[in-house]
Amino acid sequence: MKVSEFVLLVCFSSSLLLSVSAEGECESEEADRNKPAALRLKLAAIASILVAGAIGVCLPLLGRVIPALRPEKDVFFIIKAFAAGVILATALVHILPDAFESLGSPCLKENPWGKFPFGGFVAMLSAIGTLMVDSFATGYFNRTHFNKSNPETQEDEEHAGHVHMHTHGAHGHAHGPVLPTSSDDPASTGWKELIRHRVISQVLELGIVVHSVIIGISLGASQSPSTIRPLVAALSFHQFFEGMGLGGCIVQAKFKTRAVTIMVLFFSLTTPLGIAVGIGISSVYNENSPTALIVEGMFDSAAAGILIYLSLVDLLAADYMSPRLQTNKKLQLWVNVSLLLGAGCMSLLAKWA
Repeated sequence: MKVSEFVLLVCFSSSLLLSVSAEGECESEEADRNKPAALRLKLAAIASILVAGAIGVCLPLLGRVIPALRPEKDVFFIIKAFAAGVILATALVHILPDAFESLGSPCLKENPWGKFPFGGFVAMLSAIGTLMVDSFATGYFNRTHFNKSNPETQEDEEHAGHVHMHTHGAHGHAHGPVLPTSSDDPASTGWKELIRHRVISQVLELGIVVHSVIIGISLGASQSPSTIRPLVAALSFHQFFEGMGLGGCIVQAKFKTRAVTIMVLFFSLTTPLGIAVGIGISSVYNENSPTALIVEGMFDSAAAGILIYLSLVDLLAADYMSPRLQTNKKLQLWVNVSLLLGAGCMSLLAKWA
């Protein structure tokens, strides 16, 4: 199953589970229920978040026409660090606390939800699972590539470790060991980096999309204008910054135009579609029902684990440990400032969303 197909399955599954979550012991309480005003704000949110997400994810792709935004330029490192800070803050300041709040709700039974920190446990398992997927997927693509680049012919099998050489001047016959492609070969190293970037970009989109579905449905199901109004601006900025991080990874992955288009559309449309689903189920949806709380908490915990791993290991560690950054003090300073600025801006948004 491709990652894009799995993302679609996640979106459908989460929407299905949340749509049947009306039953529950706790009633949803919203101080200023105003359906017409809330609906107008939701429609504005769909347009705003769609535009912000599309601009954010497409901005790094402009490197094809704007040389300063290309991956080999210093500016790209700075932008990528800012986006990584945003993604890290999203996971630790926005998503994980929401997961703890949902799974620690008094609307859930004390046993087992009140006796074990399921939010942190699921986030840990999600981070470990991401590491395993990262490793297996990279290993699989590496083996596939090198098997194709070094095909074994029937003659190679018969002569086990020997090759034939023929010349036009005379019919010469010689034997020698078959040498595999060196892992130090520049072409081999470049291919490995490309594989890493492709795996990173797809898993990163998975983590972002899982959270986007949940937050979109929650916003769409709300009937309180005072709750929705600050979320519109906050989520627009949220989507813009996350899009920048994802767009940078897509650029480095060097996907074909069709794959890039699919990934951009998936990212841009997920939250608006979540809002639309929330609008459709708002009459029966109860955000405090046990089913909704458990589903939201589990999905948020899983998304947080994925994003924490990717931001620290794949986005930041790879760049911070690179010779290019460590040998350039000025660039290193700017990257550090950009990282702190991105994490700070995203953390500040937690005041409203």
